[in-house]
Amino acid sequence: MARHGGRGWYGQVAAAALGVTGVAVAASLWTAQAGPVDTRSGAGTSAHRTAPKAAPVSVEIAHASDQGARGVNITIDDGPDPVWTPQVLQVLKEYGVKATFCMIGPQAEAHPDLVKAVVAAGHRLCDHTVSHDVTMDKKSEAYQSQQILDAERMITKASGGVRPLYYRAPGGAFTPYSRKLAASHGMRPLGWNVDSKDFERPGTEAVVATVKDEMSNGPTVLFHDAGGDRSETVAALREVLPWLKEQGYSFGFPVR
Repeated sequence: MARHGGRGWYGQVAAAALGVTGVAVAASLWTAQAGPVDTRSGAGTSAHRTAPKAAPVSVEIAHASDQGARGVNITIDDGPDPVWTPQVLQVLKEYGVKATFCMIGPQAEAHPDLVKAVVAAGHRLCDHTVSHDVTMDKKSEAYQSQQILDAERMITKASGGVRPLYYRAPGGAFTPYSRKLAASHGMRPLGWNVDSKDFERPGTEAVVATVKDEMSNGPTVLFHDAGGDRSETVAALREVLPWLKEQGYSFGFPVR
């Protein structure tokens, strides 16, 4: 899987979030609903409440669609963004398509209204970490835990209690540990088969051509709704979605 995007603009947002999590150690170690705090899974400075966990799922990286051989999964990374996420949601609504939104924790925390809008429209949530660090597979297990579990907490809180069902490592930087950790929290590791390259802003025609050329690789297609000007993504979706329908594809979600 190509590693793209880097930390970029997430660095400033995530830095603030990481500072906040450091204060969490002083929080109460017990609540009536959540039970004791699990301090083992943080980065040494952050604590995570042991809320009732979702049932574990497979640790294997998902690529297939729950719609079978002619299914396609639209996945949208790096948001939510107040400018582009509403536009992406509108296009998806126009074509009756459900998608999976892989969200950055601090972005979800900053825009809970958009997270709730994604859920209300019938789309699924995916944990895309706190800092979008594409080198996190080179970092400690404590760091990986903090990135994944803090983002899970932020997204779940922003959604009003709806948990992310998947975990997508930034740039595909999965490790056996991160996959196992995510799966134990009910988040199936999520890959992709078709990278639209929209992050590079090569032009709408190039994005559309890439998707069409690479659909034979598999059903999970990667787009972005944040990280810069995503007007090409919005325009490309308006062409790609009806084209996929014309080819006989049905839209679904990644297998769980």
